[in-house]
Amino acid sequence: MKNILFVLTSNDKMGDTDNKTGFWIEEFAAPYYILTDAGYNVTLASPKGGQPPIDPNSATEDAATEDTKRFDKDKKTQEVLASTKKLEDVDQKDFDAVFYPGGHGLLWDLVENKTSKKLIESFLANDKPISFVCHAPAILKNIQDTEGNALVKGKKVTGFTNGEEEAVQLTDVVPFLIEDMMKEKGADYSKIGDWEPYALEDGLLITGQNPASSSKVAKLLMEKLK
Repeated sequence: MKNILFVLTSNDKMGDTDNKTGFWIEEFAAPYYILTDAGYNVTLASPKGGQPPIDPNSATEDAATEDTKRFDKDKKTQEVLASTKKLEDVDQKDFDAVFYPGGHGLLWDLVENKTSKKLIESFLANDKPISFVCHAPAILKNIQDTEGNALVKGKKVTGFTNGEEEAVQLTDVVPFLIEDMMKEKGADYSKIGDWEPYALEDGLLITGQNPASSSKVAKLLMEKLK
């Protein structure tokens, strides 16, 4: 039985604005159900522990998917989500892989979180897969390889595009654009059309472009763990 750690944001505010944010529900629900349905154990953690904030925009009817509809009726998973462990209380030794769902919230807490950084680098040092979708690849900004270089340098990666950020009118609100950051760090960044499913694997690193890519990331992670 493989054990996978999901790490979610604890931040519900978009920078200095009054706009509410959090994690994007589809990016949690789709991978969670793919992995748990296949028999994997999933443990949830967040910087503050407890209930992580759901981005209200991801809970609207327009954003609904089969997986989010399933989650809406799934009291058991809702209870699991409401009691995430504190990030400082988890250890990579207990897990076979880590997955970070996206959503804008993490741009203001997990990107600079030292506990998260050490955790990811510990997974890598122990030859375990790390996976990120949509805004979560932003967390790779500060992650280094064992030689102390930017992890993404020369790596095939994707993540939320400049065009997608522009489409949701948050280009001037986010602290940085993921596509630009990846290129600045020397990553081999690529993308396809806005909102289309796209995921990449490069060694232990798996990344997905947007919410629609969540399932692809989960399936690549499962293949990696076989």
